[in-house]
Amino acid sequence: MISKVVIPAAGKGTRMLDLAKDRPKHLISVLDKPFIYYVLKNLQNAGFTEMVLVIGHHAEKMREFSAGIGREFPLTLIDQFEVMGTAKYGTAIPVLATQRVVGNEQFVCIYGDNLYSPRDLAAIRELDDDFNYVSLLHVPNPEKYGVPIMEGDKVVDFVEKPKEFISNWVSIGCYKFTPEIFAETMKVGKSPRGEYELTDAIAALAKQGKVKARKMLDYWLDFGNPDDIKKVGDFLKTNEPSSFSG
Repeated sequence: MISKVVIPAAGKGTRMLDLAKDRPKHLISVLDKPFIYYVLKNLQNAGFTEMVLVIGHHAEKMREFSAGIGREFPLTLIDQFEVMGTAKYGTAIPVLATQRVVGNEQFVCIYGDNLYSPRDLAAIRELDDDFNYVSLLHVPNPEKYGVPIMEGDKVVDFVEKPKEFISNWVSIGCYKFTPEIFAETMKVGKSPRGEYELTDAIAALAKQGKVKARKMLDYWLDFGNPDDIKKVGDFLKTNEPSSFSG
């Protein structure tokens, strides 16, 4: 069973507008607790015993959180800007920043602005074979996401925001990685968006036959826009209330 999870939470959260002006968006309150609290609680309920939180934007606020209610969780903080500098930006960079801490272990990786069920998180912990895994969700608008090209349960390539229909199954940022991911992230160049994309590293591994896909069992909630505060709050009021007591 995998014990370690990496949680990138270094971004500016620009889509949250002024709500994230003086704090990371992960610390915006939902039902009187920071959103990241629910992310960590679900990870804890899924059995993870080592949580590597990658911070950056308003890192001092994340440190305050860690010293407060964050003490409930087995947290190690990694400052992406201290490890990697500020010149490179994109989803590959926070993962690469954790290489020294993760070492040669397999690990799960989820973004700190995404909420998944303890059941899904526990299921991905069990995938301790030699493959890397992406989690898939069936959506009506795949053109907004990264869509894997599949052969059976193996991913052979990735298309980011495809212009032509491939599938309704999209990757939603819940991964299991072997240490091979670090070598591939180091090779990633700038994407057309000017960023260093984690999906480019995953695509490189997929072309080597080292990536499989799993389908989500339950839900995925994204915390990116102001409207998501109410959506997530309403969801939490009616789902798994015992998981968030205390």
